[in-house]
Amino acid sequence: MALNKNALIRYKTIDKCLQNPYRQWTLDDLIEACSDALYEYEGREINVSKRTVQLDLQMMRSDKLGYNAPIEVYERKYYRYADPDYSITDIPLTENDMNVLSETVEMLKQFKDFSLFSELGGIIQRLEDKVYTEKTHQAPIIHLDKNDGLKGLEHLDVLYQAIVKKMVLRLTYQSFKAREASEFVFHPLILKEFNNRWFLIGKSSEKKPIRNLALDRIVSIDYDLSIPYLDIEFNGDEYYKNTVGVTVLGDEHIQEILLKVDRSNAPYVITKPFHASQEIVEEFEDRSVTVKLRVHINYELERLILGFGESIEVLKPRLLRNRIKKKLEAAVAKYD
Repeated sequence: MALNKNALIRYKTIDKCLQNPYRQWTLDDLIEACSDALYEYEGREINVSKRTVQLDLQMMRSDKLGYNAPIEVYERKYYRYADPDYSITDIPLTENDMNVLSETVEMLKQFKDFSLFSELGGIIQRLEDKVYTEKTHQAPIIHLDKNDGLKGLEHLDVLYQAIVKKMVLRLTYQSFKAREASEFVFHPLILKEFNNRWFLIGKSSEKKPIRNLALDRIVSIDYDLSIPYLDIEFNGDEYYKNTVGVTVLGDEHIQEILLKVDRSNAPYVITKPFHASQEIVEEFEDRSVTVKLRVHINYELERLILGFGESIEVLKPRLLRNRIKKKLEAAVAKYD
């Protein structure tokens, strides 16, 4: 059952009140306590009706949320817990709760070395201990696609902190095309993940264009405190809105692209679009489709199209159609 934030605040407030045996709690007292708590959280007056709190008490008594709170009325006007040691925060976990927590722990552990989640470290460990002391080990239900041997992940935390603290970096970097590594100054803006690979996005100087650096090609990282950080307005969502992947080209490279997808692959392309701009422009009797998108024609887009092999035909623009055709011909030639 989905709960809104205000309901949870009221439940916790009522719970806290009923745990206090040194005061007699009327319905009006509980209404006032809930109103005060909501004002503290929201910073504005929120009307809590008598009916709302009565329904809250009824919900807490029921097993719908797993509370089964022993709330009783005495002297026909006061509320309390029949068990003075009861609290909704101490209810036992159900088997379903344990399964959900197990999978959640596994997902959170993917980021164990990332300080963005450092404060979760101890919580995750305690949660994991709690889960596995109350249930037997079982195979994970959710399997995440991960590569423990992926290079560059050790740089994630350092780069994240540099972005947060607006620190200028001095990087030693070697691209796949370079014969040897080079050192340069870099102003980091954001970190971006694409296709299970991480990239650092930023600028080497104010006049230079924004560029992306693959984390697995970074040789070393140092700080340069002598250079002021280039604090520019940068919105990652806006910057990448017309791009598949990480390679952003000039506006002249943004084109309308038409792709014809055969019947066997149409459901995959429809349910997992190439890009947010994708739309279906034609559906055929054989259940193949033509889709349209408006993006940069970059390396990542070409790789994506080539990955579908004979299942996709580029209808337009002609430049992209010819480029894909030549690459497919070159691929076939390797098998001749």
